[in-house]
Amino acid sequence: MRLAVFGYGSLASPASAAETLGRPVEISEPLRLPGWNRRWSTIRDNHKVEKSFAPASGDGAIEWCLGLNLEPAPGSEGPNGVLVEISEAEADRLDLREMRYERVDPGEEVAAEHGFDRVIAYAARPEHVASAPPPGGAVIIAAYLETVEAAFEALGPGQLDLFRETTGPPPVDPVEAVLVDHSIPPGNPTSW
Repeated sequence: MRLAVFGYGSLASPASAAETLGRPVEISEPLRLPGWNRRWSTIRDNHKVEKSFAPASGDGAIEWCLGLNLEPAPGSEGPNGVLVEISEAEADRLDLREMRYERVDPGEEVAAEHGFDRVIAYAARPEHVASAPPPGGAVIIAAYLETVEAAFEALGPGQLDLFRETTGPPPVDPVEAVLVDHSIPPGNPTSW
């Protein structure tokens, strides 16, 4: 049974996915995920999670961190992203990395069209979906945004522009940050 994960954020980066999977990662050609939207709507409390960050400048504090999310949007052309072939054991490792998310089924058509038996994606659990606008003190960790944008730039001409078009601008400022405390499971990125 062939299984893949749809990478629409940091998992579109082969280096980032490889950090979790513990092996070199090949990604598919870019594709769109119809019926879904990508938004800056995943939120985590910077003081109550497995990793806490402080501004690299040393000024102030980070209260909330925003990340990308996948949300159902019937009729949408969908965000761009990639497929990464994984095993069931690797999906379990991704579950640890994506602890604020739950597996969702983006549709049998995507799997069949790309030669997989099943495709999964990750969408934020309801308790980790940010209100609009996000709470005061929310930031995007700059290293996360840089990793995601570099991944889409590397996908080829127009892919970064399409990422930005199908995501919209970040609703809060990106902030250079440093990791100050963590209990991160092995394989999870430490930069954001």
